[in-house]
Amino acid sequence: MNERSARRLARLSDVLSRGGSLRLHDAAELCGVSEMTIRRDLAGAESGLQLMGGHLVRGDDPRYAPVYDLAAQQDRHAEAKRRLCEVAAGHIEPGDTLFIDCGTTLMPLAVGLPRHQSLTVVTYALNVADAVSAIPGVRLILLGGLYHGSSRSFSDEEVGVAVRRLGINKAFLSAAGVDQRHGLTCFHFHEVAPKQAAIATAARRLLVVDASKLGVIRPVRFAGIEEVDEIITDGEGVPDRPRAGHGRPA
Repeated sequence: MNERSARRLARLSDVLSRGGSLRLHDAAELCGVSEMTIRRDLAGAESGLQLMGGHLVRGDDPRYAPVYDLAAQQDRHAEAKRRLCEVAAGHIEPGDTLFIDCGTTLMPLAVGLPRHQSLTVVTYALNVADAVSAIPGVRLILLGGLYHGSSRSFSDEEVGVAVRRLGINKAFLSAAGVDQRHGLTCFHFHEVAPKQAAIATAARRLLVVDASKLGVIRPVRFAGIEEVDEIITDGEGVPDRPRAGHGRPA
């Protein structure tokens, strides 16, 4: 890679460091070269930038991650997730039956559940089940089936029926994307049935999402924003639902 190419890529990386994407045409105009030159720059160097659908994005931006890997997500926005789960935990009452969704967002909630309050936890996520099983006084209902290693969760054709048979006080839900028009989305089709069953069954539905999920669309839609009762987030601009993100992460 020559010096001019390196300077162009550094400039584009700096522009994209503030988030979002840049059309290939606009990137070429910004650098005063052709679109083909930008393509050659990208092909000739490990710049951390990539083309997606004619737009230039940073490869480390989680909004444009092509696949979900739970291990990779574990440390992303960890402090935000912890604080949001502290807010979520304030909704738990003794004797509650809780649905706790899969992923990493709700792990601080699962780990920090109050002891000896006769709680019941319903989940299809192995990481959540591992955490809950170590807490005295919490009864665990693990929904089984085919195991999916990428999300450490299970799927079964009858999961919706199983969830609807339970009396769930609060469903704590996670989403990989929250968009005004497209609603709540996730990466995997096998997550749809348990999420939708929990939404249909629970007396109260609480969505817990950090700011990186807002304005993002993932491959699989599971609900509209209007189908949850409250959104607990540290981000701005959540449409049509009250926001309960007290204690904004630094």
